[in-house]
Amino acid sequence: MTGNPSFDLFKISEDHEALREAIRSIAEDKIAPFAAAVDEEARYPQEAHDALVASDFFAPHIPEEYDGVGADALATCIVIEEVARADASASLIPAVNKLGTMPLILGASEEVKAKYLPPVARGESTFSYGLSEREAGSDTASMKTRARQDGDDWVLNGQKSWITNAGVSEYYTVLAVTDPEGKRGSNVTAFVVEKSDEGFGFGEKERKLGIKGSPTRELHFDNVRIPGDRVVGGVGEGLKIALRTLDHTRVTIGAQAVGIAQGALDFAIGYVKERKQFGSRVADFQGIQFMLADMAMELEAARQMVYVAAAKSERGDKDLPFFGAAAKCYASDVAMKVTTDAVQLLGGSGYVKDFPVERMMRDAKITQIYEGTNQIQRVVMARQLLKG
Repeated sequence: MTGNPSFDLFKISEDHEALREAIRSIAEDKIAPFAAAVDEEARYPQEAHDALVASDFFAPHIPEEYDGVGADALATCIVIEEVARADASASLIPAVNKLGTMPLILGASEEVKAKYLPPVARGESTFSYGLSEREAGSDTASMKTRARQDGDDWVLNGQKSWITNAGVSEYYTVLAVTDPEGKRGSNVTAFVVEKSDEGFGFGEKERKLGIKGSPTRELHFDNVRIPGDRVVGGVGEGLKIALRTLDHTRVTIGAQAVGIAQGALDFAIGYVKERKQFGSRVADFQGIQFMLADMAMELEAARQMVYVAAAKSERGDKDLPFFGAAAKCYASDVAMKVTTDAVQLLGGSGYVKDFPVERMMRDAKITQIYEGTNQIQRVVMARQLLKG
């Protein structure tokens, strides 16, 4: 951290506000009506997918030179936030497209970018990210997946766990150890794997607490031959690229958390204004008003942190690792609290699937876990502080 406060960290422009209005309208009209069914049936939110493609919100972060719309980091966060307000599962479409392609944007050759970014920008494929393994979650450097060089190619063996949109995506950024005897952290390389590659397969869909509309599966690699021109960055640079990627994409999880919390707060406010007990609206009781005030206050603080981190992501500020971790950590903790309080405000109605807040509470939990648990976020923040 610089230690020097900045009072112009981000600015919401008229374009950003127009973007919010546009994506909110799409989310309310074409995503929210299907959210309950997507959750109940644990099916991919195809309606949301199609709506996002049609409106150019599918992968808004991809630069214009690769057929994208070139949305800045704050605009991308607004898209994810507004989709998550309607359906957290659907918000993972633009979020994971950024996660999967960010290693390419940060480190790939021009040839790799030109081949793989345009199809995602056009909505022809989602792009997933393969870093975690069963025994290498927070400790990413201990991964067991291996890539062995064979002439100009690489042969990939191993597995990846908890991969978002696995089976739906055509493309995957996959991290593998390429020098087992090399220095830990400097012996990992990133590759683009295509769904059609021989020997590449998927595990069964995970049965999850929340985000049930976003398929989560293992990736299996059995002597998968990867052409040498699909290496992302230099050999041995994979983990550094992966960690730089997370500095940027943790901000999008913060945005997702803010959106989930906003959706829950909005619904709870509407409910307590209509519900009557003891002859008065529930909203007229001071205890309820204080709950709502705290929910809104903490949510707005989380939103400001996410937007500041997004501005730092866009600029590539040196203190992004701290701010990205802080935004993700705080916003996801707030989302868990706000959604839990929303269930409480609805009473018995909050606990049943007739109303969306129980889904939002289940969906919020994962934001505290993926792209680095909140315990790991605190490790990241502490390291940045101690570095000075």
